[in-house]
Amino acid sequence: MAELPIPDLPPARCSGRFTISTLLGVEEGGRGPYTPTEGSSCDSVQPTHLSSSTLCTRTFGYNTVDEVPAYDHYANSKGVGDPRKGRPSLADLHSILKPDPGRLHTPVSDLQQSNGLPEAGLEEAEGEPGRDSVPEPVRFGWVKGVMIRCMLNIWGVILYLRLPWITAQAGIALTWLIILMSVTVTTITGLSISAISTNGKVKSGGTYFLISRSLGPELGGSIGLIFAFANAVAVAMHTVGFAETVRDLLQEHNSLIVDPTNDIRIIGVITVTVLLGISLAGMEWEAKAQILFFLVILVSFINYLVGTVIPATAEKQAKGFFSYRADIFAQNFVPNWRGPEGSFFGLFSIFFPSATGILAGANISGDLKDPAVAIPKGTLMAIFWTTVSYLVLSATIGACVVRDASGSLNDSVAVGSPGCEGLACSFGWNFTACSQQQSCRYGLSNYYQSMSMVSGFGPLITAGIFGATLSSALACLVSAPKVFQCLCKDQLYPLIGFFGKGYGRNSEPIRGYMLTYVIAIGFILIAELNAIAPIISNFFLCSYALINFSCFHASVTNSPGWRPSFRYYSKWAALFGAAVSVVIMFLLTWWAALIAFGIVIFLLGYVLYKKPDVNWGSSMQASSYNMALNYSVGLSEVDEHIKNYRPQCLVLTGPPNFRPALVDFVGTFTKNLSLMLCGNVLIGPRKQKMPESRLMADGHTKWLMKRKIKAFYTDVVAEDLRSGVQMLIQAAGLGKMRPNILVLGYKRNWRTASPQSLEDYVGILHDAFDFKYGVCLMRMKEGLNVSRVLQAHVNPTFEAAEHPKNGTGSKAAPGTADPTALASEQQASTVFQSKQGKKTIDIYWLFDDGGLTLLIPYLLGRKKRWGKCKIRVFVGGQINRMDEERKAIVSLLSKFRLGFHEVHILPDINQKPRPEHIKRFDELIAPFRLNDGFKDEATVNEMRQGCPWKISDEEIDKNRAKSLRQVRLNEILLDYSRDAALIAITPPIGRKGRCPSSLYMAWLETLSQDLRPPIILTRGNQENVLTFYCQ
Repeated sequence: MAELPIPDLPPARCSGRFTISTLLGVEEGGRGPYTPTEGSSCDSVQPTHLSSSTLCTRTFGYNTVDEVPAYDHYANSKGVGDPRKGRPSLADLHSILKPDPGRLHTPVSDLQQSNGLPEAGLEEAEGEPGRDSVPEPVRFGWVKGVMIRCMLNIWGVILYLRLPWITAQAGIALTWLIILMSVTVTTITGLSISAISTNGKVKSGGTYFLISRSLGPELGGSIGLIFAFANAVAVAMHTVGFAETVRDLLQEHNSLIVDPTNDIRIIGVITVTVLLGISLAGMEWEAKAQILFFLVILVSFINYLVGTVIPATAEKQAKGFFSYRADIFAQNFVPNWRGPEGSFFGLFSIFFPSATGILAGANISGDLKDPAVAIPKGTLMAIFWTTVSYLVLSATIGACVVRDASGSLNDSVAVGSPGCEGLACSFGWNFTACSQQQSCRYGLSNYYQSMSMVSGFGPLITAGIFGATLSSALACLVSAPKVFQCLCKDQLYPLIGFFGKGYGRNSEPIRGYMLTYVIAIGFILIAELNAIAPIISNFFLCSYALINFSCFHASVTNSPGWRPSFRYYSKWAALFGAAVSVVIMFLLTWWAALIAFGIVIFLLGYVLYKKPDVNWGSSMQASSYNMALNYSVGLSEVDEHIKNYRPQCLVLTGPPNFRPALVDFVGTFTKNLSLMLCGNVLIGPRKQKMPESRLMADGHTKWLMKRKIKAFYTDVVAEDLRSGVQMLIQAAGLGKMRPNILVLGYKRNWRTASPQSLEDYVGILHDAFDFKYGVCLMRMKEGLNVSRVLQAHVNPTFEAAEHPKNGTGSKAAPGTADPTALASEQQASTVFQSKQGKKTIDIYWLFDDGGLTLLIPYLLGRKKRWGKCKIRVFVGGQINRMDEERKAIVSLLSKFRLGFHEVHILPDINQKPRPEHIKRFDELIAPFRLNDGFKDEATVNEMRQGCPWKISDEEIDKNRAKSLRQVRLNEILLDYSRDAALIAITPPIGRKGRCPSSLYMAWLETLSQDLRPPIILTRGNQENVLTFYCQ
């Protein structure tokens, strides 16, 4: 810990080992800096001026800036590096403390207990004093909030109307298999939900929140939208199920309101309106209604079980009920397939929707006291008890009721009567006639209301059907707005934010309720949901598949952040659950599965295209890191080959937004091809520049992303430009993904810049060659540095004196300190962003550098904006051998397969330039001449002491031919390439220690001056980058 120097003080008045006291600043009353304050449990120490207003606290019995671990320090934490509440920053602990007696510190956080941990049930922040207290929202435990809600949603009309019929068709054995297969999928999904929901604090949004925060906004957003819509339509489905039951009762008593179809609409609209009123009354009323429905279903189920043990009356026997009989159980144990749906998977597709509904509790995660405990416990318990109820029902009804019965009391016969066939004959009933003619109206295979017939009191089963349908409708009516509200707040899709507004202490999405109500009314009015129901089931299954895949993906990425407190899950079981869910989707309805996948893919594509600015630490991010790491390590094991050579560029951009043309040029030919690294040297004291480095890196990266440049940004702090570039050259890159080309802008102001900056600039070129880098210099007539324009845009009073020097180092410039402003600033347009039309790219391949001078223009020409440009290659030659040399170059280029067919030989490259151009060159180097009069080397070195850039007379004489060649080449460039789109030329190399920096810059200046198109001076490292061999 960082301890504070403390003078002798009275003994500390601390009541416990972990006592923390707030240290107040010096008041005006003349107190000394270490005078104890009244009422404090520990002595105060001198306050310090800390960057985050962190308090000096008394911990473990001595004074320190450090704080003990506390809940508040981790609450609301987001990204890596974000400031935490209450904890001192690294600078507070590590940097020199500056006493500031006049500063009064206020407490950052008051811990609830002496060990810094919050009391159970407390929220992250207390209400501020003086402000009206907000009513505590209603929160539910695992029984009321999850288990009962899930059980009600799982139980449905299939429990009452279809399970007996499925038992008759498939037999008890296969019915149990169907139930257990369905439950296997839901149990695996329940385990996955449990793992995801215990991996961090779960907020509102339910299934959407779990998937989106695990897999990211792309899949999470798409599944959230269709899941909310599926729940809204499910409200209509369950309401219509209730309305049909009521309509059937009205028909039995000849009391139809209008006609069968319109009665469903009328009853459905009235019902969903009442359910909406219950929902709008608040979650507490909705929970009470769910408990009422739960009790009704339990009573109806008990009523059924009691009915199975009551001796059967003659009327019930006529309908096939004979109480528990072993021979009935034996006959119903095996299948008896009937009708078009009489197959295992046909019955499985009918039953499976009754096992769904396990997400009802998770969907109201924001209304639970502790979602991490309630969701796993409640969901798994709901699955267990509903499974038991399904198994018990199929076994009991299969042991009591025969498959076929006439329902006629006249069919009773004496036991053992001749001509009687079937199991009922042994009980005194002859159902042979209707069984053979398949006209029986009763029995498990024919009568859907068998549960009502068996039960002790039939109307209670009808009440149970009402409770099951209404509770499911109510659960979906609550789930849909809650999920949709979270989706609206994330703003992944346009035009839906209006529905995300919350009202009241529970932040109820009233607008979302109304939208769900309208959708439900619309589908109720259709009154025919047979075509919609399979799509809804597929949407739910799609959610199950993604939840399981989320759990598998989070586990397999080995992210340190995946630490669920629920341990009873398996990543391979989750993957199996995801695969089975997809298979079941196609088994249920293949066309509906295709529709569901189509909608998911469309919504996924939209979010991928929009790239929302959210960061949830998803497993997709962890997977991207894993893949990048594995491929990078794997790449290190691969030997390099010329065929796989890629120009990987370290671009000395300084701040990238200062030199957009340089960024665009390199970004054009490296995009989706090779590495591009934008390097920036921050010149100055490390202590002063490090905060700027941390602050600016994010902004520059976002600027590159906004410009659609696929590049990395990195910076170093150095005392001077050259040492900073040396750091970048040596340290940039990772494994085989390391730069092999240094790209920088041409130094236009070399004649007026300080001599040391000139030495550094040329020294950087020498350093690049020393480290086996290729070098690429870019010169444009209007210059590369647009920082002056940017600063003038930000600050109209910007003056020339504030303008950073036109090098690659970055001085602190006004208007660049805000990363957000960097990313949002207006993008400068450059020539490399516009289509070039039918111009030419002229390559002057004067010296063989390994082929880099050819490769970069070739890669540029493959891009759409440069695709129509004709590439011309110019090489030097002798006038008497022009044809032979041209054929040789054409043959070489054809072997390289570059597609360059226009080759020009320059026979006059060694002719003497015009006198006026020679005179201009002499005037250019005149200020840098030593004028030593051809003295000996020792004298020259003594004269040049302190000014190594000076050019001696002997050096001018020795390099005269080379100097005149640059003058002549400039004349040739002006003659042949005045209207080109781009010129690429091999520059001369100045021998290290033998060619002064001013002379070398004079060569580059002379070679590239007065040219309108951009000129690229490219020099490889003399190693092949092109080959015509296939191995």
